[in-house]
Amino acid sequence: MAHDEKLDLLRRVPLFARLGKHELERVGMLADEVDLPKGRVLMREGDRGEEMFVIVDGAAEVLRGEQRIQARGIGEFFGEIALVDGGPRTATVQLTEDSRLLVIDRRQFHALMDEFPDVRAQVFEALAYRVRSLEPDSAH
Repeated sequence: MAHDEKLDLLRRVPLFARLGKHELERVGMLADEVDLPKGRVLMREGDRGEEMFVIVDGAAEVLRGEQRIQARGIGEFFGEIALVDGGPRTATVQLTEDSRLLVIDRRQFHALMDEFPDVRAQVFEALAYRVRSLEPDSAH
């Protein structure tokens, strides 16, 4: 993919939308782009997590056990929980459409969090939301 195409791609992802051109170029260096087919399992509940994913085009479903708990679409990300706490994956994620994804591994993720406070804040906001939504009966 051409340099300008990748920047345009990154600019369309809400997680990176507030970043300037120089910052987007840096994110582009940290993130790998992959095209994967419908049905591909990206992560399995209980496995060690080594990367997070951002959906650029396509869709996925989040499963806990055999139960579908959420759908994810363009601009959404997942896999960050295991990278934040070093624990196992909290869910299985499978693509429901042919998809284009950005993949950020553990080392790149921590570089991204260190270099871009806006991105870190958005990741932690999403993380807090996900924790709250998984435990609807608990006091917050």
